[in-house]
Amino acid sequence: MSKKSNKDPRPSDAETTSTDTDSEGNEPEFISKSSRKREMTALQKTGEAMLVLPAKQFAKVPISPILREALELAATLKNREGKRRQMQYVGKLMRSEDHEKIAEVLASFDENSRTFRLQFQRLEKLRDDLIDGNNDALTNILELHPALERQHLRQLIRQASKEREQNKGPAASRKLFKYLRLAILDQ
Repeated sequence: MSKKSNKDPRPSDAETTSTDTDSEGNEPEFISKSSRKREMTALQKTGEAMLVLPAKQFAKVPISPILREALELAATLKNREGKRRQMQYVGKLMRSEDHEKIAEVLASFDENSRTFRLQFQRLEKLRDDLIDGNNDALTNILELHPALERQHLRQLIRQASKEREQNKGPAASRKLFKYLRLAILDQ
C-alpha cells in the first residue's frame, strides 16, 4: 500500500487568490474575485461605449490597433452569443490599455460630462471675446490653431458683431461657434 502524506493536496487560499503589491511593495493587497469581476465588467462597458461612437470620434480614442480591430469586429457581429464573447475579449484587451486616458477621451464626447461642458463654456467665452472685438483672443487662437482660416474667421466675427449691433438673431454667432467647435475640438 502506498503511504498517504499528511499534506493537503489542495492549494492553500494564499496560493489561489490574486494579489497585488502596493505602491511601496511592502505587503500584498488582497483583491477579491468579485471586485476583479466588477473591474472587468467596467472595462467591457467602456468597450461597449466605444462601439457606439461615430467613426470620427472612434478614431480619436487612444487605443492599440489590436483593440481597435477587435472593436470593429464586434460592431459587425449580429449573433448575440458571438458578440458577447467578442466583448469579453475586448474586456481582456482593455486590461493592457490606459483606462484613465480612454475614459477622459470618452467623457469629452459625452454631452453630460463635466469636461464636455467645460470645453463648451470655453468655446462660448472665446466666441464672445472674438465678437466683442478682442484682438488678443484672435491672435492667441490663430497661434494655437494655425489650421483656422484667418479670413473666414474674421468674416464670421464681423457678421456676428454686426448682428449683435442690429439686435438680430444669433445666426452668425452660431456659425462662428460651430466653426470654432469643428476646428478646435475635432482636431
